[in-house]
Amino acid sequence: MLKYEAAVPPDVQDGAPLVVLLHGRGADRFDLLSLAPHLAPGAIVVTPEAPHSGTQWGYGPGWAWYQFMGGTVPEPQSFEASQQALAEFLGEIPARLPVRTGPLVLGGFSQGGTMSLAYALRNPGAVPMVLNLSGFFAQHPTVAATPDTVRGTRFFWGHGTMDPAIPFAMAIEGRAALRAAGADLEARDYPTGHGISPDEVGHVKAWIQQGLAG
Repeated sequence: MLKYEAAVPPDVQDGAPLVVLLHGRGADRFDLLSLAPHLAPGAIVVTPEAPHSGTQWGYGPGWAWYQFMGGTVPEPQSFEASQQALAEFLGEIPARLPVRTGPLVLGGFSQGGTMSLAYALRNPGAVPMVLNLSGFFAQHPTVAATPDTVRGTRFFWGHGTMDPAIPFAMAIEGRAALRAAGADLEARDYPTGHGISPDEVGHVKAWIQQGLAG
């Protein structure tokens, strides 16, 4: 099972939302933990660590979900291995938490956003809410946006218009594919580079609250 950190509110109750956040390339399981109190009050936030060493691909001392091949293409085998590891993690993590959790919110930044979006499309209906923060729509044989794969999931896609790492054009392209399939998509643009702005955190919080309220 993937290594992880968990932020559990002291007064957590059965039915608390479970927010799983996946870090970006070259980071680790601690990278997004500071977002925990800002996204969903009362939720348990879990931050797993990617299974691949980033060092082997020149990504620094942290970890990676896949080897990046350019454009919107992840290297197929490393990507598939991480998708399988994520599936195992999501299956096992509820039993390791102190309460019976409620709705799942899966999301992440950069590679983590790409992974989250792909996981939801590979597992239709398994994830009620998905956050893609500055990721892309992965070109992989198992990832497709169709009416069947987007049904039952709400999508949030935030992206910086000046992103030098994952260009904004990739967001436009990926969002168009989701919309063409009929996805419930909220798209937000920010005048920033490759990062998560305070405005984006506020929009994500409001979007999660809206989703939990039904």
